[in-house]
Amino acid sequence: MVPPRFYTTQLQAGLGAVAETRQLLDLFEPGVTVTELIERALAAGSFPLMTARRLRNLVAECFAPRYLRAPNHAALLKRLAPVLPRSEFNQLLLIHTARANLVLADFIRDIYWPSYSAGRDALTFDEARAFVMAGVQNGRTQKPWSDTTIRRVATYVLGCCADFELLGGTGRGPRPIRPLRLQIKVAAYLAYDLHLQGVGDNQLLGHEDWRLFGLDSIDVRDQLKRLSLDGYLILQSAADVVHVGWTYKSMDELTDVLTR
Repeated sequence: MVPPRFYTTQLQAGLGAVAETRQLLDLFEPGVTVTELIERALAAGSFPLMTARRLRNLVAECFAPRYLRAPNHAALLKRLAPVLPRSEFNQLLLIHTARANLVLADFIRDIYWPSYSAGRDALTFDEARAFVMAGVQNGRTQKPWSDTTIRRVATYVLGCCADFELLGGTGRGPRPIRPLRLQIKVAAYLAYDLHLQGVGDNQLLGHEDWRLFGLDSIDVRDQLKRLSLDGYLILQSAADVVHVGWTYKSMDELTDVLTR
C-alpha cells in the first residue's frame, strides 16, 4: 500500500532554486552523501552570500529531496546541464521539483492549467492562498496550518512557478500565465524515466507527470508519436491499446543520445 503524501513547507528551502541546482550539480559526484555535498559546497565557496545554515538547508531540504531520491537522477542531470538549452533543462528540474513537492504539483495540475484552458491570462495571490487553504481543510497536510503558514506557502508556490517560467510578474499583483510547451527531449526523458520506474505502456498515457505540462492522455499519445518519428521509441497504437518498443535500455543510454 502506497503511504499517503502530504503538503509541506519544503519549498521555502529555495523555491525553484534553478541557478543553485546547477551549482550543486557541478559539485555533485555519484556516491556523495548529503553531508559530503554540504561540506563540498562550503569548502568551494560557491555561495558566498549564503550563510552556512542557509546552505545546509538548501542542500538537505531542497536539492536532496528533489534530485537524490533516486540514485541516478542527479548524475543524469549533471551530464545534461552543460548541453541542454536552459528552457529544456529547467523543464527537467520542474518535473523533479513537482514530484518532491505535492503542493506545487497539485497547484500546477489543478489550478494553473485549468485556468489557462479557461482563457485566464493571470493568477493572483488570493487564488493561490485559497488553493492552499482548501488543501489544509481537505486533510492534505499532516496537521492544520496557521493562516500565516498558508500565506507563506501560497507565496512559495507562486514564486516557484515564476522560477520555472510558468508565471511572470513579481510582488503582490496578478501573475501573467506563461504556458510551457513540453520540449521533445524532455518528453523523451520523462517517458523513459516513467517506463524504467515500472509504469506500463497503457498506464503511461495517463500518468500525472504529463499534466505538469497540461497534457491529457490524447496529448501524450501525440507526444509518443513524435518521439517515435524522432527514433526515441517505436509506438504501436490501436484503439485504446498502446505498445511501446523502447529503443534504449537505460537512462544512461538515453542520456548519451540527448547529450549529442
